[in-house]
Amino acid sequence: MKINLCVLFGGRSVEHEISVISALQAMENLNEAKYNIIPVYITKEGEMYTGATLRSAEEYKNIPAMLKVSKKVLFVREGKDTVLRELSGKKKNDIIVDVAFPIVHGTNVEDGALQGYLRTLGLPFVGCDVLASAVGMDKYVMKTVLKEGGFPVLECLRFNKRNTKLDYCIEAVEKKIPYPVIVKPVNLGSSVGISKADNREALETSLKDAFSYADVVLVERAVTQLREINCSVVGDTTRADASECEEPFMADEILSYKDKYMSGGVSKGAKGGAKNPGGSKGGMASLKRKVPADLTPEMRERIRTMAVEAFQHLGCNGVSRIDFMIDNANGELYINEFNTIPGSLAFYLWKPLGVEYRELLDRLIALALKRAREDEDITYSFDTNILAMGAPTGAKGAKGAKA
Repeated sequence: MKINLCVLFGGRSVEHEISVISALQAMENLNEAKYNIIPVYITKEGEMYTGATLRSAEEYKNIPAMLKVSKKVLFVREGKDTVLRELSGKKKNDIIVDVAFPIVHGTNVEDGALQGYLRTLGLPFVGCDVLASAVGMDKYVMKTVLKEGGFPVLECLRFNKRNTKLDYCIEAVEKKIPYPVIVKPVNLGSSVGISKADNREALETSLKDAFSYADVVLVERAVTQLREINCSVVGDTTRADASECEEPFMADEILSYKDKYMSGGVSKGAKGGAKNPGGSKGGMASLKRKVPADLTPEMRERIRTMAVEAFQHLGCNGVSRIDFMIDNANGELYINEFNTIPGSLAFYLWKPLGVEYRELLDRLIALALKRAREDEDITYSFDTNILAMGAPTGAKGAKGAKA
Protein backbone atom coordinates (compact mmCIF):
# COMPACT_ATOMS: atom_id res chain seq x y z
CA MET A 1 0.00 0.00 0.00
CA LYS A 2 1.11 3.54 -0.68
CA ILE A 3 1.85 5.93 2.16
CA ASN A 4 -0.52 8.91 2.34
CA LEU A 5 2.01 11.73 2.53
CA CYS A 6 0.80 15.25 3.29
CA VAL A 7 3.26 17.95 2.14
CA LEU A 8 2.72 21.18 4.09
CA PHE A 9 4.10 24.47 2.78
CA GLY A 10 3.59 28.23 2.77
CA GLY A 11 2.49 29.74 6.08
CA ARG A 12 2.53 33.04 7.93
CA SER A 13 6.18 33.81 7.32
CA VAL A 14 8.30 36.27 5.37
CA GLU A 15 9.81 33.17 3.77
CA HIS A 16 6.42 32.05 2.45
CA GLU A 17 7.39 32.06 -1.24
CA ILE A 18 10.66 30.23 -0.57
CA SER A 19 8.67 27.49 1.13
CA VAL A 20 6.48 27.14 -1.95
CA ILE A 21 9.57 26.76 -4.17
CA SER A 22 11.15 24.16 -1.87
CA ALA A 23 7.90 22.17 -1.65
CA LEU A 24 7.32 22.15 -5.42
CA GLN A 25 10.86 20.86 -5.91
CA ALA A 26 10.31 18.08 -3.40
CA MET A 27 6.91 17.01 -4.73
CA GLU A 28 8.32 16.74 -8.24
CA ASN A 29 10.98 14.34 -6.97
CA LEU A 30 9.00 12.15 -4.57
CA ASN A 31 8.48 8.56 -5.68
CA GLU A 32 4.79 8.39 -6.60
CA ALA A 33 4.98 4.59 -6.66
CA LYS A 34 5.49 4.77 -2.87
CA TYR A 35 3.47 7.83 -1.86
CA ASN A 36 0.06 9.35 -2.42
CA ILE A 37 1.16 12.99 -2.39
CA ILE A 38 -1.35 15.35 -0.77
CA PRO A 39 -0.28 19.00 -1.10
CA VAL A 40 -1.53 21.32 1.65
CA TYR A 41 -0.84 24.99 1.04
CA ILE A 42 -0.98 27.26 4.11
CA THR A 43 -1.89 30.81 3.13
CA LYS A 44 -0.29 33.90 4.64
CA GLU A 45 -3.43 34.15 6.79
CA GLY A 46 -2.96 30.60 8.10
CA GLU A 47 -5.77 28.91 6.13
CA MET A 48 -5.14 25.46 4.62
CA TYR A 49 -6.05 24.32 1.11
CA THR A 50 -5.53 21.17 -0.92
CA GLY A 51 -5.99 20.32 -4.58
CA ALA A 52 -4.12 19.15 -7.67
CA THR A 53 -3.48 22.70 -8.90
CA LEU A 54 -1.29 23.37 -5.86
CA ARG A 55 1.47 21.32 -7.49
CA SER A 56 1.77 23.63 -10.49
CA ALA A 57 4.20 26.55 -10.20
CA GLU A 58 2.23 28.52 -12.80
CA GLU A 59 -0.85 28.62 -10.55
CA TYR A 60 0.97 30.68 -7.91
CA LYS A 61 1.08 33.65 -10.27
CA ASN A 62 -2.59 34.18 -9.34
CA ILE A 63 -3.11 32.75 -5.86
CA PRO A 64 -6.73 33.96 -5.38
CA ALA A 65 -7.75 32.18 -8.59
CA MET A 66 -5.85 29.06 -7.52
CA LEU A 67 -7.62 28.94 -4.17
CA LYS A 68 -11.04 29.22 -5.81
CA VAL A 69 -10.52 25.83 -7.44
CA SER A 70 -8.88 24.31 -4.32
CA LYS A 71 -10.54 22.83 -1.23
CA LYS A 72 -10.27 24.43 2.18
CA VAL A 73 -9.31 21.79 4.74
CA LEU A 74 -8.27 21.15 8.31
CA PHE A 75 -6.76 18.24 10.23
CA VAL A 76 -9.01 16.27 12.58
CA ARG A 77 -8.18 13.46 14.98
CA GLU A 78 -10.53 10.48 14.56
CA GLY A 79 -9.69 7.71 17.02
CA LYS A 80 -6.18 6.55 16.22
CA ASP A 81 -6.08 8.32 12.86
CA THR A 82 -5.43 11.88 11.74
CA VAL A 83 -7.59 12.82 8.76
CA LEU A 84 -7.63 15.70 6.35
CA ARG A 85 -11.22 16.98 6.11
CA GLU A 86 -12.85 19.42 3.73
CA LEU A 87 -14.48 22.24 5.66
CA SER A 88 -17.58 22.15 3.49
CA GLY A 89 -17.46 18.43 2.75
CA LYS A 90 -18.65 15.22 4.32
CA LYS A 91 -16.70 12.72 6.39
CA LYS A 92 -16.77 10.28 3.48
CA ASN A 93 -14.24 12.53 1.75
CA ASP A 94 -11.78 12.33 4.67
CA ILE A 95 -8.24 11.34 3.78
CA ILE A 96 -6.31 9.41 6.42
CA VAL A 97 -2.82 10.92 6.61
CA ASP A 98 0.04 8.57 7.47
CA VAL A 99 2.82 11.14 7.71
CA ALA A 100 3.21 14.91 7.26
CA PHE A 101 6.16 16.50 5.49
CA PRO A 102 6.49 20.16 6.53
CA ILE A 103 8.57 22.01 3.94
CA VAL A 104 8.29 25.40 5.55
CA HIS A 105 10.68 28.20 6.37
CA GLY A 106 10.67 30.89 9.02
CA THR A 107 8.59 32.02 11.97
CA ASN A 108 5.23 30.44 12.82
CA VAL A 109 6.04 27.31 10.83
CA GLU A 110 9.69 26.24 11.15
CA ASP A 111 10.13 27.42 14.74
CA GLY A 112 8.25 24.61 16.51
CA ALA A 113 4.75 26.09 16.18
CA LEU A 114 3.66 23.83 13.32
CA GLN A 115 5.58 20.90 14.80
CA GLY A 116 3.69 21.33 18.09
CA TYR A 117 0.40 21.31 16.19
CA LEU A 118 1.33 18.07 14.45
CA ARG A 119 2.45 16.61 17.80
CA THR A 120 -0.94 17.48 19.31
CA LEU A 121 -2.65 15.70 16.44
CA GLY A 122 -0.46 12.64 16.99
CA LEU A 123 0.56 12.81 13.33
CA PRO A 124 4.08 11.57 12.44
CA PHE A 125 6.05 14.27 10.65
CA VAL A 126 9.37 14.73 8.89
CA GLY A 127 12.05 16.87 10.48
CA CYS A 128 13.05 18.24 13.84
CA ASP A 129 10.75 17.93 16.82
CA VAL A 130 9.33 20.92 18.70
CA LEU A 131 12.31 21.77 20.91
CA ALA A 132 15.03 21.35 18.28
CA SER A 133 12.95 23.41 15.83
CA ALA A 134 12.55 26.23 18.35
CA VAL A 135 16.22 26.19 19.37
CA GLY A 136 17.40 26.11 15.76
CA MET A 137 15.24 29.11 14.88
CA ASP A 138 16.23 31.30 17.82
CA LYS A 139 19.81 32.33 17.05
CA TYR A 140 20.54 33.44 20.62
CA VAL A 141 19.26 30.23 22.23
CA MET A 142 21.09 28.20 19.58
CA LYS A 143 24.36 29.99 20.35
CA THR A 144 23.84 29.49 24.09
CA VAL A 145 23.15 25.75 23.78
CA LEU A 146 26.06 25.22 21.37
CA LYS A 147 28.45 27.24 23.53
CA GLU A 148 27.49 25.15 26.56
CA GLY A 149 28.33 22.08 24.48
CA GLY A 150 31.79 23.40 23.65
CA PHE A 151 31.08 24.43 20.05
CA PRO A 152 32.67 27.63 18.69
CA VAL A 153 30.23 30.53 18.22
CA LEU A 154 30.70 34.29 18.04
CA GLU A 155 29.82 36.25 21.17
CA CYS A 156 26.78 38.45 20.72
CA LEU A 157 24.48 40.96 22.39
CA ARG A 158 20.71 40.43 22.48
CA PHE A 159 18.20 43.28 22.51
CA ASN A 160 14.41 43.27 22.95
CA LYS A 161 12.42 45.91 21.12
CA ARG A 162 9.80 46.06 23.88
CA ASN A 163 12.07 47.05 26.76
CA THR A 164 15.15 48.71 25.26
CA LYS A 165 15.70 52.00 23.47
CA LEU A 166 17.90 52.41 20.41
CA ASP A 167 20.34 54.66 22.27
CA TYR A 168 20.84 51.98 24.93
CA CYS A 169 21.42 49.31 22.25
CA ILE A 170 23.99 51.45 20.46
CA GLU A 171 25.87 52.33 23.64
CA ALA A 172 25.93 48.69 24.78
CA VAL A 173 27.30 47.57 21.41
CA GLU A 174 29.99 50.24 21.33
CA LYS A 175 31.16 49.27 24.83
CA LYS A 176 31.58 45.60 23.99
CA ILE A 177 31.93 45.00 20.24
CA PRO A 178 34.20 46.95 17.86
CA TYR A 179 32.90 48.02 14.47
CA PRO A 180 32.07 46.59 12.01
CA VAL A 181 29.17 44.59 13.45
CA ILE A 182 26.43 42.37 12.05
CA VAL A 183 22.81 43.01 13.08
CA LYS A 184 20.22 40.28 12.58
CA PRO A 185 16.69 39.35 13.74
CA VAL A 186 16.90 36.53 16.25
CA ASN A 187 14.41 34.22 14.56
CA LEU A 188 14.43 34.71 10.79
CA GLY A 189 16.18 32.86 8.01
CA SER A 190 16.97 33.53 4.33
CA SER A 191 19.09 36.55 5.40
CA VAL A 192 15.96 38.65 5.98
CA GLY A 193 16.72 41.77 8.01
CA ILE A 194 20.47 41.11 8.26
CA SER A 195 22.89 43.96 7.64
CA LYS A 196 26.39 45.17 8.42
CA ALA A 197 27.15 48.40 10.27
CA ASP A 198 30.51 50.18 10.16
CA ASN A 199 29.61 53.11 12.41
CA ARG A 200 27.01 54.51 14.81
CA GLU A 201 24.73 55.93 12.11
CA ALA A 202 24.73 52.67 10.17
CA LEU A 203 24.11 50.71 13.39
CA GLU A 204 21.01 52.77 14.14
CA THR A 205 19.69 52.11 10.63
CA SER A 206 20.45 48.39 10.90
CA LEU A 207 18.74 48.07 14.28
CA LYS A 208 15.60 49.81 13.00
CA ASP A 209 15.51 47.49 9.99
CA ALA A 210 16.02 44.33 12.06
CA PHE A 211 13.40 45.42 14.62
CA SER A 212 10.89 45.85 11.79
CA TYR A 213 11.04 42.06 11.28
CA ALA A 214 11.40 40.80 14.87
CA ASP A 215 11.02 41.88 18.49
CA VAL A 216 14.46 40.52 19.39
CA VAL A 217 17.72 41.15 17.50
CA LEU A 218 21.34 40.12 17.86
CA VAL A 219 24.49 42.12 17.29
CA GLU A 220 27.81 40.35 16.83
CA ARG A 221 31.28 41.09 15.54
CA ALA A 222 31.58 41.08 11.76
CA VAL A 223 34.21 38.70 10.45
CA THR A 224 35.89 40.97 7.92
CA GLN A 225 37.94 38.28 6.18
CA LEU A 226 35.05 35.86 5.91
CA ARG A 227 34.58 32.56 4.12
CA GLU A 228 31.15 31.02 4.50
CA ILE A 229 31.01 27.23 4.31
CA ASN A 230 27.78 25.24 4.55
CA CYS A 231 27.28 21.56 5.29
CA SER A 232 24.09 19.52 5.52
CA VAL A 233 23.37 16.67 7.92
CA VAL A 234 20.74 13.92 7.64
CA GLY A 235 19.78 11.59 10.46
CA ASP A 236 18.79 11.61 14.11
CA THR A 237 20.47 11.26 17.49
CA THR A 238 21.25 7.60 16.79
CA ARG A 239 22.90 8.04 13.41
CA ALA A 240 23.67 11.10 11.33
CA ASP A 241 25.73 11.68 8.18
CA ALA A 242 27.31 14.80 6.73
CA SER A 243 27.00 15.99 3.13
CA GLU A 244 29.60 17.57 0.92
CA CYS A 245 30.60 21.14 1.84
CA GLU A 246 29.77 24.19 -0.26
CA GLU A 247 31.05 27.73 -0.45
CA PRO A 248 28.33 30.17 -1.56
CA PHE A 249 29.34 33.33 -3.37
CA MET A 250 27.73 36.63 -2.54
CA ALA A 251 27.27 39.84 -4.45
CA ASP A 252 27.87 41.88 -1.27
CA GLU A 253 29.65 41.35 2.04
CA ILE A 254 26.62 39.47 3.38
CA LEU A 255 24.86 36.66 1.56
CA SER A 256 21.51 38.34 0.99
CA TYR A 257 17.96 37.19 0.28
CA LYS A 258 18.50 38.41 -3.29
CA ASP A 259 21.72 36.37 -3.62
CA LYS A 260 19.94 33.26 -2.38
CA TYR A 261 16.67 33.40 -4.26
CA MET A 262 16.55 36.13 -6.92
CA SER A 263 19.77 35.70 -8.89
CA GLY A 264 18.39 33.96 -11.95
CA GLY A 265 16.83 31.12 -10.04
CA VAL A 266 14.55 29.60 -12.67
CA SER A 267 15.59 26.09 -13.57
CA LYS A 268 15.03 24.60 -16.99
CA GLY A 269 12.30 22.03 -17.30
CA ALA A 270 8.74 22.17 -16.02
CA LYS A 271 8.66 18.78 -14.41
CA GLY A 272 12.01 18.57 -12.62
CA GLY A 273 12.23 14.89 -11.81
CA ALA A 274 15.44 12.94 -11.50
CA LYS A 275 17.09 14.77 -14.40
CA ASN A 276 16.31 18.19 -12.97
CA PRO A 277 16.02 17.97 -9.21
CA GLY A 278 15.69 21.72 -8.90
CA GLY A 279 12.18 21.49 -10.29
CA SER A 280 10.10 24.43 -11.37
CA LYS A 281 12.10 27.07 -9.50
CA GLY A 282 15.72 27.12 -8.52
CA GLY A 283 15.47 28.29 -4.89
CA MET A 284 18.65 27.72 -2.92
CA ALA A 285 19.75 25.30 -5.64
CA SER A 286 20.21 28.26 -7.99
CA LEU A 287 22.60 30.16 -5.73
CA LYS A 288 26.11 30.62 -7.09
CA ARG A 289 28.32 28.26 -5.15
CA LYS A 290 31.32 25.99 -5.32
CA VAL A 291 30.62 22.35 -4.52
CA PRO A 292 32.76 20.87 -3.18
CA ALA A 293 34.24 23.86 -1.39
CA ASP A 294 37.94 24.43 -1.85
CA LEU A 295 39.07 23.17 1.57
CA THR A 296 42.01 21.22 2.85
CA PRO A 297 41.11 17.60 3.67
CA GLU A 298 41.64 18.41 7.35
CA MET A 299 39.29 21.44 7.34
CA ARG A 300 36.66 19.57 5.32
CA GLU A 301 36.67 16.71 7.82
CA ARG A 302 36.62 19.10 10.75
CA ILE A 303 33.55 20.91 9.39
CA ARG A 304 31.69 17.71 8.53
CA THR A 305 32.44 16.16 11.92
CA MET A 306 31.42 19.31 13.80
CA ALA A 307 28.22 19.54 11.75
CA VAL A 308 27.16 16.04 12.78
CA GLU A 309 28.09 16.58 16.42
CA ALA A 310 26.21 19.90 16.61
CA PHE A 311 23.17 18.38 14.84
CA GLN A 312 22.99 15.61 17.43
CA HIS A 313 23.75 17.97 20.34
CA LEU A 314 20.64 20.01 19.44
CA GLY A 315 18.58 16.82 19.05
CA CYS A 316 17.82 17.41 15.38
CA ASN A 317 16.04 15.00 13.07
CA GLY A 318 15.63 14.81 9.30
CA VAL A 319 17.76 17.23 7.29
CA SER A 320 19.44 20.40 8.49
CA ARG A 321 22.02 22.73 7.01
CA ILE A 322 24.67 24.15 9.29
CA ASP A 323 26.30 27.39 8.14
CA PHE A 324 29.91 27.93 9.22
CA MET A 325 32.23 30.92 9.12
CA ILE A 326 35.98 30.78 8.65
CA ASP A 327 37.91 33.85 9.75
CA ASN A 328 40.75 34.01 7.24
CA ALA A 329 42.61 36.44 9.50
CA ASN A 330 43.35 33.72 12.05
CA GLY A 331 41.88 30.48 10.66
CA GLU A 332 39.20 30.27 13.37
CA LEU A 333 36.03 28.29 12.58
CA TYR A 334 32.60 29.25 13.96
CA ILE A 335 29.09 27.84 13.70
CA ASN A 336 26.95 30.68 12.40
CA GLU A 337 23.41 29.36 11.96
CA PHE A 338 21.23 26.24 11.92
CA ASN A 339 18.61 25.73 9.22
CA THR A 340 16.34 22.96 10.49
CA ILE A 341 14.38 22.93 7.21
CA PRO A 342 16.91 24.29 4.71
CA GLY A 343 15.97 25.88 1.40
CA SER A 344 15.62 23.22 -1.31
CA LEU A 345 16.15 20.72 1.55
CA ALA A 346 19.86 21.08 0.69
CA PHE A 347 19.51 18.26 -1.87
CA TYR A 348 22.31 19.75 -4.01
CA LEU A 349 24.85 19.01 -1.24
CA TRP A 350 24.12 15.27 -1.34
CA LYS A 351 24.39 14.55 -5.05
CA PRO A 352 28.23 14.85 -5.02
CA LEU A 353 28.22 11.95 -2.55
CA GLY A 354 26.04 9.83 -4.84
CA VAL A 355 22.74 10.49 -3.03
CA GLU A 356 19.97 11.44 -5.44
CA TYR A 357 17.14 13.73 -4.35
CA ARG A 358 14.56 10.93 -4.43
CA GLU A 359 16.73 8.80 -2.16
CA LEU A 360 17.18 11.71 0.24
CA LEU A 361 13.42 12.24 0.47
CA ASP A 362 12.86 8.53 1.14
CA ARG A 363 15.33 8.64 4.01
CA LEU A 364 13.67 11.69 5.57
CA ILE A 365 10.26 9.99 5.52
CA ALA A 366 11.76 6.80 6.95
CA LEU A 367 13.24 8.83 9.83
CA ALA A 368 9.81 10.30 10.58
CA LEU A 369 8.21 6.87 10.71
CA LYS A 370 11.08 5.55 12.85
CA ARG A 371 10.48 8.32 15.42
CA ALA A 372 6.76 7.52 15.42
CA ARG A 373 7.53 3.84 16.20
CA GLU A 374 9.87 4.87 19.01
CA ASP A 375 7.20 7.19 20.44
CA GLU A 376 4.87 4.22 20.80
CA ASP A 377 7.11 2.94 23.63
CA ILE A 378 6.70 6.17 25.62
CA THR A 379 3.85 6.65 28.09
CA TYR A 380 2.10 9.97 27.49
CA SER A 381 -1.09 9.37 29.48
CA PHE A 382 -2.65 7.01 32.03
CA ASP A 383 -5.75 4.90 31.59
CA THR A 384 -7.45 6.56 34.55
CA ASN A 385 -10.05 9.27 35.09
CA ILE A 386 -9.72 10.91 38.48
CA LEU A 387 -12.68 13.13 37.64
CA ALA A 388 -14.93 10.05 37.65
CA MET A 389 -13.83 9.45 41.25
CA GLY A 390 -15.51 12.62 42.47
CA ALA A 391 -12.43 14.80 42.58
CA PRO A 392 -13.23 18.24 44.03
CA THR A 393 -13.55 21.17 41.67
CA GLY A 394 -13.60 24.93 42.00
CA ALA A 395 -11.54 27.25 44.19
CA LYS A 396 -11.89 25.17 47.36
CA GLY A 397 -11.14 21.97 45.53
CA ALA A 398 -7.87 23.36 44.22
CA LYS A 399 -6.60 23.49 47.81
CA GLY A 400 -7.84 20.02 48.60
CA ALA A 401 -11.06 18.82 50.19
CA LYS A 402 -11.44 18.38 53.91
CA ALA A 403 -11.68 14.80 55.16
